[in-house]
Amino acid sequence: MLGIIGAMQEEVELLVGGLEQAGQADYPGVTIHTGRLDGLDVLITVGGIGKVNAAMTTTYLLAAGATRVVFTGVAGGVHPELRVGDIVVSSDCLQHDVDVTALGYRPGEIPGETLSWPADEALQALALEAAHELEGVNVTGGRVVSGDVFVASPDKVAWLWQTFGAACAEMEGAAVAQVCARHGVPFVVIRSVSDTAGGDANMDYREFMPVVARHSGQVVRGMTRRLAAGLAEPS
Repeated sequence: MLGIIGAMQEEVELLVGGLEQAGQADYPGVTIHTGRLDGLDVLITVGGIGKVNAAMTTTYLLAAGATRVVFTGVAGGVHPELRVGDIVVSSDCLQHDVDVTALGYRPGEIPGETLSWPADEALQALALEAAHELEGVNVTGGRVVSGDVFVASPDKVAWLWQTFGAACAEMEGAAVAQVCARHGVPFVVIRSVSDTAGGDANMDYREFMPVVARHSGQVVRGMTRRLAAGLAEPS
């Protein structure tokens, strides 16, 4: 069962609209939409903004039966070559706003946890393959960094690039990754660049978010088609 999360309604509405045999399951503050996409059983939900909401919603998805998880949505580009509309597929995820360096830990490292959580290689390859179907969109695999802050500073962007080698910055992916890793559930994060996280990030985000959110949704549909076709093949 594939679980699909977006932080905001705009990031999943096209997916929910495509459901067949649609139903829903309600959890505290969260509605999980059930049904089939391209013949594949899926669970789709809006997770809310920020790491706490993302972790809570991921836990609900796993309780509802998700055995692999895809997070879809938009992010601020950090890699110098990324532009609005480009796609980033996570190689791994890290929480950039964690700072326990005073006790000798690395920036981003949570005591008792790994520094970052690697995406499932099969899901990553599937997402990259689906993303390359989009016309006029550059696609890259890279590190997704998360924090409870909307990055809108060139200095912060430079720090994220120099410190973590981040491809993009957002507010949920690493929390999803941490929960999935704890439960041994494969995951991947797909982000479409809505801004370049600099001084004009607020303006860029509001202008381009609805458009580029569709890009990441299209990648997810490419994945569901491939997964459904794979399930239909003779073993």
